[in-house]
Amino acid sequence: MLRADLSARQRVGLAIISAGALALMFRFFRFVHADPVVWSALLGGSVAALATALGTLPVLFSQKLPDRLQDTLFGFGAGVMLAACAFSLIIPGLEAARSAQVFGGGSWAAGGVVGAAILLGAAALMLLDRVLPHEHFIKGLEGQAARRLRRTWLFVFAIALHNLPEGLAIGVGYAAGNGLRADALATGIAIQDVPEGLVVAVALLAAGYRRGFAVMIGMASGLVEPLGAVAGAAVIGHSAMLLPWGLGFAAGAMLFVISHEIIPESHRKGHESFATSGLMLGFVLMMLLDTALG
Repeated sequence: MLRADLSARQRVGLAIISAGALALMFRFFRFVHADPVVWSALLGGSVAALATALGTLPVLFSQKLPDRLQDTLFGFGAGVMLAACAFSLIIPGLEAARSAQVFGGGSWAAGGVVGAAILLGAAALMLLDRVLPHEHFIKGLEGQAARRLRRTWLFVFAIALHNLPEGLAIGVGYAAGNGLRADALATGIAIQDVPEGLVVAVALLAAGYRRGFAVMIGMASGLVEPLGAVAGAAVIGHSAMLLPWGLGFAAGAMLFVISHEIIPESHRKGHESFATSGLMLGFVLMMLLDTALG
């Protein structure tokens, strides 16, 4: 009898939680759809998430990615992100600071604002890197509670730390008001998310996870990007004064990830030339996208 009562309570609780989740999702989509900028950011972030999911699919058919190719893909992603920081975030941030007359609108004032925002973005990611329990592919366990959590969750948190700046960059890019430049940024991030999704799934497979589970986690890792894009567009889109800060913050967060994780990972197996070649190709591709579409 008690077991039946508990089962009934569990069903009721599940129904309440499901109804609440549906209500929150409905309100979320109403909010997003009401603001064209936030809606565009959601679409851009969703394309990036789909690209990540697409990149994981080859793991279903191939057991191992050659180290040289893996390091080249890491370098390619770093190059795309570096160019995105420079051409799609920092330069527009400087222009926005001058246009908004931040601290007088001069070149020194604009550079100081964007520079401070870059340092804040990097510091925020560094803080999360220290506080949030996760497992780097290079350095192993990090964070005070890391040893008390299952390894799956540690990888999930690490990937979320990696993808959050990309989502923020997409959202802030659309908040800047230049749709073509934001499209170029979202396209570049989506392109580098394809090999990134592949590398993440291969790393999870190498860590001992089953093929299907590695693909599932790799696909889920991209869901952080549309959430970050919506958050970035919703916060920064309400004030022109916040725009240069948001652009610089997103650039700083991405630069931290590039320097702290991607480049060291691409060099640790002795394939520096391949990694650097990939970085150069990624940088030029993103520069061309920004020039052609921006």
